[in-house]
Amino acid sequence: MFSFKTSALAALAGISLAAIPPVVRSATIDITVGGPNGTVAYAPEYVNASIGDVVRFTFEQKNHTVTQSSFASPCSPLANGFDSGFVPVADNVTSDFITAELTIENTDPVWVYCRQTGHCEQGMVFAVNPGSDAKFAAFKAAAMGLNSTTTASASVVTVTATVTVSDGDTITTTYGSYPGSSAPTSAISTDHRVIVGDNGTLTYNPANVTAQIGDTITFEFHQKNHTVTQSSFADPCTPLSASSPGTVSFDSGFMPVSTNATTFPTVTIQINDTKPFWAYCRQTTPVSHCESGMVFSVNAVESSNSSFEAFQAKAIALNATSASGSASLSSPSATSSSNGALSIHGICGAGIVIVVVSAIVAAFL
Repeated sequence: MFSFKTSALAALAGISLAAIPPVVRSATIDITVGGPNGTVAYAPEYVNASIGDVVRFTFEQKNHTVTQSSFASPCSPLANGFDSGFVPVADNVTSDFITAELTIENTDPVWVYCRQTGHCEQGMVFAVNPGSDAKFAAFKAAAMGLNSTTTASASVVTVTATVTVSDGDTITTTYGSYPGSSAPTSAISTDHRVIVGDNGTLTYNPANVTAQIGDTITFEFHQKNHTVTQSSFADPCTPLSASSPGTVSFDSGFMPVSTNATTFPTVTIQINDTKPFWAYCRQTTPVSHCESGMVFSVNAVESSNSSFEAFQAKAIALNATSASGSASLSSPSATSSSNGALSIHGICGAGIVIVVVSAIVAAFL
């Protein structure tokens, strides 16, 4: 249930006041929502709270919400979750801000975002008891990764390079450089070696490579049974051939390697442009390797919302269970649950053309 501290605000919302059962409050944790100069953030971004604590959201300038979501879908409202509704605050308001209170009744994670258009994708997310710094970082990265279409629409940068070939002659070549990617540094190609399943882990090492046109990437498969399968930023754990039928894509196939192997199979691909390339391991036994974070990229633009971290967060999010019922924030647009109550107070309103150069499968037991 919910109530307002002033009858005027209650009348404005068109609701009746209701009594809130007494709750033992051990601490009140203050969160600022928005702020002057167009701040698009919750401050702090996440907190750890105990049962009985109250998280108090103070709505400052602009027009924001406190809307429950899930780790798997950071910018979508959780079914039957809480939502403060939009709380507009004028730029000249400096006091008597509207507040909303969330009472914590268990220590499960609570994931929150602002549903004002574009705010979530700019990183305006919040969490209670996320579990770790890394888990919150993954949640935020996944939210910001949803804005990746802005990078895809950028124009290609044309680059001209002079290359010396084996007989001493020089040739000039022109090619496209993906926006935001590193500029060519050498006319000599480099082979980047990536260990797949390094030391028995579900990883590619390194997990993100910056490569130039003409470079090669050699995947060296270690113990267990992994793949390197091309996917897309939008669908990190789905083969590109399935998410975009008719698209030419790359898949190494499964490479089983025994625990006592000393020589390892390799597969090499050649880079033909600097557009980001996304890949994952499609092994699902005994768990999904992709949803455990076993993903890889070439030329991910780390300064954009389509960073490697955002890509990995989207993959991990596919394995997340929705955190529902951890708390309830009541508001004019929300239904309260047994977990808590809200009171609102205040008086103011790379594409890479993949070419398998070599596939040397070493003998293994």
